[in-house]
Amino acid sequence: MHMPDQPVATSDPTEPMNDDPQEDVATILIVDDEDDILDLLEYNLGREGFDTAVARDGVEAMEKVRTIEPDLIILDVMMPNMDGIEVCRRLRQDAHFRTVPILMLTARTEEEDQVEGLDVGADIYLGKPVSVPVLISQTKALLRTARRSETPPDLLAVHDLKIDRDRYLVYQETDEGDEGDEKEMRFPRKEFELLYFLASHPGKVFSRQELLDEVWGPDVYVVDRTVDVHVRKIREKIGSDYIETVKGVGYKFRE
Repeated sequence: MHMPDQPVATSDPTEPMNDDPQEDVATILIVDDEDDILDLLEYNLGREGFDTAVARDGVEAMEKVRTIEPDLIILDVMMPNMDGIEVCRRLRQDAHFRTVPILMLTARTEEEDQVEGLDVGADIYLGKPVSVPVLISQTKALLRTARRSETPPDLLAVHDLKIDRDRYLVYQETDEGDEGDEKEMRFPRKEFELLYFLASHPGKVFSRQELLDEVWGPDVYVVDRTVDVHVRKIREKIGSDYIETVKGVGYKFRE
């Protein structure tokens, strides 16, 4: 993998470009096995006012995550010792780090690679090469979305589902065994947030763009198909009776 040289300065290099006082304390962990990419991103993110740390493989990344508890992770996929997919999967299974925003930045850009990355819990999947301004914009958007979603723990009960927003768990009643038996399911972050949002508004129809704005944030660029993929994955887990497709419009949660 090689990322071509990118522009590293768009304004007076003596002045940091970050004008948002809420973002200048965020710590970003950059995980990549190529030194030139680490140097490029560390320099430009530092100029934006972010604190940065680096890791050169997945094992080191897991150690750094526990040590510094970053506000956001920029994660390569193809790395030695432990790849980015496995790092993301382990973080999403850890209650302490489940909600840390993850931006995957990788040379693997086929559709199935993107779906896999989003499926294991990445919030954004960008292909290399990417321009520095785009990467910084996406980073800031993810941090804003993460701050907006910081809400008190909540438990939503609808139909035979209980959706635990604090633990990112979904419980579904089963027909097996004693009455009241439940199946516990753990969802990737965006699947969970999409399910929670729809279930919070039963009967209301949302377009794909509205769902992208509400769940991914208006400043994050992802294609409409992303919603379809996540709805399909949710249906595979809980069944197809809950989220209804409204032809030509979008989706709604069954009343």
